Amino acid sequence: MPRNPYYHGPVSDHFDGLRFRNLAGEPETDRSLGDVLRWRRSAPRHAWPRHVPVVPAHPEMAVAGLRVTMIGHATVLIQVDGLNILTDPVWAVRASPVSFAGPRRVTAPGVALADLPPIHAVLLSHNHYDHLDVATLKALHRAHAPLIITPLGNDRIVRRHIRHARLAPLDWEQAHPLDAAGQALAHLVPALHWSSRSPRDRRMALWGGFMIQAAGRTIYFAGDTGYGTGAIFRQLRQQFGPVDCALLPIGAYDPRWFMAAQHTDPAEAVQIMHDLDAQWALGIHWGTFKLTDEPRHDPLRQLDAALAAQGVAPGRFRALHPGDAIDIPPRGPLP
Repeated sequence: MPRNPYYHGPVSDHFDGLRFRNLAGEPETDRSLGDVLRWRRSAPRHAWPRHVPVVPAHPEMAVAGLRVTMIGHATVLIQVDGLNILTDPVWAVRASPVSFAGPRRVTAPGVALADLPPIHAVLLSHNHYDHLDVATLKALHRAHAPLIITPLGNDRIVRRHIRHARLAPLDWEQAHPLDAAGQALAHLVPALHWSSRSPRDRRMALWGGFMIQAAGRTIYFAGDTGYGTGAIFRQLRQQFGPVDCALLPIGAYDPRWFMAAQHTDPAEAVQIMHDLDAQWALGIHWGTFKLTDEPRHDPLRQLDAALAAQGVAPGRFRALHPGDAIDIPPRGPLP
């Protein structure tokens, strides 16, 4: 029987003793080699630009309210009540296990590593190379030694490369403090996705999203997820109440027959906003790495169409560009 190199623990409703899986009733994400070849044979030739200009931001050391600054792809700086939190930090030129091949970033990071404020915590959603970049984590550890909160098994990957990393591995529905007083919490919540670092370790580490509760604010970071039945998002609304700000993926969705189980498209992201009763949403996971078939600006076009179709004011759901910094006001009357 194959051995799981990342995690050994009790069987659960989403772990069979070897591999993790999505919750029962949700679509399966596994794809065969034949599926991959079918996709690649039929993929349209939508060329992305080699470089898109970015005006980098220079964040303040601390923010009293809630501010979100886009670095690129799924890497976002969340500043809330003096805490500085990074999601899925990737400053690498390529989202790949090697430096000479794989998807190459077309937008420079929206904040230079040297310009980051003190980073207290990193939320690491899963182990795909466009989300878990060892070189970036090493640089952050040297400069900030942040707490790294991550789903089960990913801590083993990080520990192999960063011996003294401060790690908090979580299962779904577990939480860990973000501050010494325990007043701010990061909850690991289910996502509809999968994991692997090589062809032999598929679904051997867990994946997930995060619900952050700090200073009376609730922030949702989806990580990578499909929409599925929508049940997981409606459950999050029941469990955590309405969300102040949702960071939702809007890219890497084509072709739908291959990607729908693992990546939302913009219309599904808007539906998640409704499901969560989120006052504000910010679109991430688009425009930095060409991972799938859609043209680079298609997420923006589809997001505008979905907002109009679902009757959402455009200002409530903005697609983030690297360097954008958005202050999220407290909940109040909708615009």
